[in-house]
Amino acid sequence: MKILSKKTFLFLSILALVALVGCRKKKDTIATITVTNKVTGATVQNAKVVLYAVSTTGHQAAVTVHDTAYANSNGVAYFNFNDVYQLGQAGVCVLNIKATKDNLSGEGIIKVEQEKTTSAGVYLQ
Repeated sequence: MKILSKKTFLFLSILALVALVGCRKKKDTIATITVTNKVTGATVQNAKVVLYAVSTTGHQAAVTVHDTAYANSNGVAYFNFNDVYQLGQAGVCVLNIKATKDNLSGEGIIKVEQEKTTSAGVYLQ
């Protein structure tokens, strides 16, 4: 009788664990880039911000992330990576940042973390 109840308890515990993990809703994975003019210190609206991956293996076919957004009136560009990140995945990506506005440009790097809002800044000069 004890063996049957231990097996039943184990089965129900595993079933409950699977139900809890399998029903968890994925949170948003967002990257925000703040673009600032290095000389004036003011944020730059309508700056073009490009996030892109560079292959570490030399095979460009493996690189799939390349996205563009424009900074809003507060100088912030938003990127949504919900389609890139899948539950259970370890990490999302490390991306290069290139921002431009008129004859000014700046570069940086951002590590996008799963189910968080990750922020970085770029100075245009």
